[in-house]
Amino acid sequence: MVPSALVTPANLVAALLTLAPMLVAAFFPQRVGAWVEHLPKSVRVLSSIAFSIPYILVACAGGVFRCYWLALYCVLPVAVAALLAQAARIDPPQRGKWHDFLILALLGLAVDLRWFEAAWPPHLAVFNKMVLLDVGIYGFLGVRRLNGVGFDLRLRFRDAGVGLREMAFYTPIALALGLGLGFLHLHRAWPGFAPIASAWFFTFFFIAVPEELFFRGWMQNLLERRMGRTPALILTAALFGLSHFNKRTAFFNWRYVLLAAVAGIFYGRAWRCDRRVAASAITHASVDTIWSLWLR
Repeated sequence: MVPSALVTPANLVAALLTLAPMLVAAFFPQRVGAWVEHLPKSVRVLSSIAFSIPYILVACAGGVFRCYWLALYCVLPVAVAALLAQAARIDPPQRGKWHDFLILALLGLAVDLRWFEAAWPPHLAVFNKMVLLDVGIYGFLGVRRLNGVGFDLRLRFRDAGVGLREMAFYTPIALALGLGLGFLHLHRAWPGFAPIASAWFFTFFFIAVPEELFFRGWMQNLLERRMGRTPALILTAALFGLSHFNKRTAFFNWRYVLLAAVAGIFYGRAWRCDRRVAASAITHASVDTIWSLWLR
C-alpha cells in the first residue's frame, strides 16, 4: 500500500512521464528509433534533458529540490545520448564499443549502489531507477538503435512457453541450493489468487522487465558480439548475480549472489531462445513471485 501522502498530482504526473518511455518502446518497438532518427542530430542528443522533469516535479513537491541534483539529471542523459550517438557513427555493425559498456557500467552501478537515491524524497527513490532506465532506453533504442534487443511486450504464447519452461528447469536447482544453504525457507500459506496475480504483474513490470532489458537485451546482447553466446551467457549471469550482493544484508550476501547467478543462466537462456525480453521477464517474474510468497 502506497502512503496517501506520496500520491500527489506532481508525483502522479512524474510517474506517467517515467512510465511512458518504457511503455512506448515496449509496445511500439519499431517506431521509437524512427521517431528519434527524424530529429536533427543536435536535438536528438539535447532533447534527452527532458528526463530531468520527473526529478523537478517530485523533488519540488517533496521539498528536497537541489540544483546540483538537477544538474546531474540534466547532464547525465545528454552525456549518455552523446556517447551512444558517437558509438552509432563509428560502429555501424554494432559490434559493441567502449561507449556501450561504459554506459552499462554507469547505469548499473548507479542503481545497485544507490548513488543518486538521496536526491529523492523518502520512499520515492524508485523514480531514480525508472529515470535511469528511460535514459538507457532512449540511448540504446532511440539513438544507438541497437538491434537484437527484443524489447517487445506484445506477449505471445511462445513467450509464456519459453519463460515457464526455463522456470521449471531452474526451480529444482534453486530449491536444492537454497534450502541446502539455509537461504530459502518454505511457507505453506496460500495467499489467494488475487495476491498472487498482483504480485506477479507488479514484479513483471517494475522488476523483471527493467532488469531483463538491462542484463539480457543490452548487456548479454552486446557481449555476444564480442565473445560468443556461451561466454556472454555465463558472464552476464555472473554480473547479474553480483548485482544482488547488497540485498537483504549490510555486507556481501554470497548466497543471494549464487542463487541469482544461477537464475541468470536460465533468464539468459529464455531471452536468447527467440531474443525476446518478454520471455526472460516471464521466467524472472515467476521465479521472484514464487520466492516472495512461499520461500522467503
